[in-house]
Amino acid sequence: MPTVSVGRDRLFKALGRTYTQEEFEVLCFEFGIELDDVTTEKAIIRKEKHLKDDASEDDEEVIYKIEVAANRYDLLCLEGIARALRIFMGKETTPVFTIADIAAKSMHKMYVKPETAQIRPFVVCAVLRGVTFDEARYNSFIDLQEKLHQNICRKRTLVAIGTHDLDTLEGPFSYDALPPTDISFVPLKQDKSFRADELMEFYKGDMKLKKFLHIIENSSVYPVIYDSKRTVLSLPPIINGAHSAITLETKNVFIECTATDLTKANIVLNTMVTMFSEYCEKKFDVEPVEVFYPDGNTMICPDLSVTKMEVPIKEITGPIGISLDETQVVPLLNKMQLQSEKVFTDGEARILISVPPTRSDILHARDVVEDVAIAYGYNNIPKTKPKCHTTGGRQPLNRFSDKIRAEVARAGYMEVLTWILGSKEENFKKLNRSDDEKKAVIIGNPRTAEFEVVRTSLLTGLLKTLKHNKDHPRPIKIFEVGDVVTLDEIRDVGAANNRRLGVLYCSGSSGFEEIFGLAERILKVVKKPHIQVETKLELSHEPEFFLDRQRSIMFGGKCIGKLGVIHPVVSWEGFDISDPCSFLEINIEALL
Repeated sequence: MPTVSVGRDRLFKALGRTYTQEEFEVLCFEFGIELDDVTTEKAIIRKEKHLKDDASEDDEEVIYKIEVAANRYDLLCLEGIARALRIFMGKETTPVFTIADIAAKSMHKMYVKPETAQIRPFVVCAVLRGVTFDEARYNSFIDLQEKLHQNICRKRTLVAIGTHDLDTLEGPFSYDALPPTDISFVPLKQDKSFRADELMEFYKGDMKLKKFLHIIENSSVYPVIYDSKRTVLSLPPIINGAHSAITLETKNVFIECTATDLTKANIVLNTMVTMFSEYCEKKFDVEPVEVFYPDGNTMICPDLSVTKMEVPIKEITGPIGISLDETQVVPLLNKMQLQSEKVFTDGEARILISVPPTRSDILHARDVVEDVAIAYGYNNIPKTKPKCHTTGGRQPLNRFSDKIRAEVARAGYMEVLTWILGSKEENFKKLNRSDDEKKAVIIGNPRTAEFEVVRTSLLTGLLKTLKHNKDHPRPIKIFEVGDVVTLDEIRDVGAANNRRLGVLYCSGSSGFEEIFGLAERILKVVKKPHIQVETKLELSHEPEFFLDRQRSIMFGGKCIGKLGVIHPVVSWEGFDISDPCSFLEINIEALL
């Protein structure tokens, strides 16, 4: 959950009164947020640097750290929190956001070039006119961008925000994608010009910006935004240009959001302009920008229209478990910034809800139910006994897995727990297998090469465990019960989990007879005595085993597992294990 740091005194000023800490905690609880911590600016710095506490802290500004819901992007800054609380307390009504009425020829324009489709195809823009910044407002403006980048923007991979002093620029603007050697500009907080490829090398030493370089550094073209004089506004999603940097004296702000996801780009832009248009000369008024796409489509943004939603009163009060009529529900919704009124549709009483552009989290009637429950007060909802009695219990598969664990442990094997993620090399090449790209689930943008793929067998983890414990006295007898994941087009998520038992035996001899005996024991104990199920071994051709020392386990006519002596190409060359090993893997779900 995101945590927003706000100055206590500035927050109380925005709310119109002061609170004790206990009173503010109660207000936060009633609204559905939480006061997570009370600290000071210097205390935060000392904590980051692991310094001792300072006795002179009493004179510092008190900072409230407020935890908000991850999908409430309108609460990621002081302006949004203060506005939402004022509306909740009935001190003001939900503001009406308007688009400035200007002639089409006077409207700023952004032209998108076809090359941007190779890397970040979308851009949306807006202008805030007559903004009045002070130091606190400016810091909040910058902090909101960072919060959005970390949250909905997914660390700038989906959306990147650029803000500029419009008075230093001249439209129309263009959004292009060029080879890095063709882009040169002075980046923010620098005093010399860099080529884009030089800039990528330069920022590899920057603790803040280096984590975003991977988004575009391997692309043949980099996205870039120019004004009519070919002044670089930004190199998204890395850095803005120094020429159009915002200062406390900035009056007109040009906001651009480049993205791979147009829906999220619109949400981000709406959040920026709705939060800070309250500081405009004409309050809550936003100047639009017309965006021209290469396919001939145009769009005027931002879209600050109100979304209408009709919900039957029964669908609101029923799930909560309260009895309220329309006249009682409407004020509760108004407290949550959802302007509502009673209407009749087909003779049924409904609530017509106007969802403002700040509430992008309202997607379904259930979201409305949650807001009514918050406004009504969870502590005020009467306790009732459920109409049906249910008894909780463990999943049959988990209970069966524990019985298998106990049976294998009684045979003298030690259980281990290994990573479900691994590298492609360990999952395929080191097991002497080929990757047909039709079986394994690949992780997008892995943080490390060790976690590139979800395992398709328990063998890799057991061999790695053995490799790091090869000095242990022989025989080494280990096992694991865990899930593997494989691609499955039939499943709605495109992949399926499968619970398996993996057993590894390592000693001076292969121990094939050991795991064969264990397999027979497991199959014997899981059989129902009054049902005859045919069990047999058939020749298999798994690349990780010796060809003539491996078998498939057939149970009721289906292959449920395999066992064999591991080939030295796998044990010795792949995992540096010199002793012979045998391995057993069984699909537990098939036995269940």
